[in-house]
Amino acid sequence: MKAYEEHKHKAPKKIKAMVITASTSRYEKMLKKEKFEDESGSLIASKLKGKGHEVISMKLVNDDIGMIREELLKGAYFSDADVIIINGGTGVSPRDVTIEAVEPLLEKKLEGFGEIFRRLTYEKLGSVAIMSRAKAGILNKKLVLCLPGSPDAVELGMSIIMDELTHIVYIAKGT
Repeated sequence: MKAYEEHKHKAPKKIKAMVITASTSRYEKMLKKEKFEDESGSLIASKLKGKGHEVISMKLVNDDIGMIREELLKGAYFSDADVIIINGGTGVSPRDVTIEAVEPLLEKKLEGFGEIFRRLTYEKLGSVAIMSRAKAGILNKKLVLCLPGSPDAVELGMSIIMDELTHIVYIAKGT
């Protein structure tokens, strides 16, 4: 058995995930107690649960570096989450600060995730793919994913990562 296959075989069958949605519009609606839908956060949770994984937390934060970091650090250091998936705030508008919040905290970066994400986006949508800053990395032995906030982008990002999710968790933990 090859090392890759052995690692996948030893990887946990079920992981625990935390989902964070960064969205100013939804956050403001939440504060005003208005009705809103977190379609992308719900889609991430559905994809994870569909593979037998557990979603231990779903959070909504403003597009704010401090708020994003606070939830990320809680997940990385004070929860039993194996994976933290943040959706939203990965574009190029002034409000898009998820990458600025997350990237300096990552201990290891998984550059291939963003590269594959942008390549597949390019194949589907063309040059608009250059505006995506999808990213993945490791923080405190936990996988962190930063996905764009649109449901289509979440669908793509989750399709890229799902087959390797438990494998990455296993390797990141150093077990």
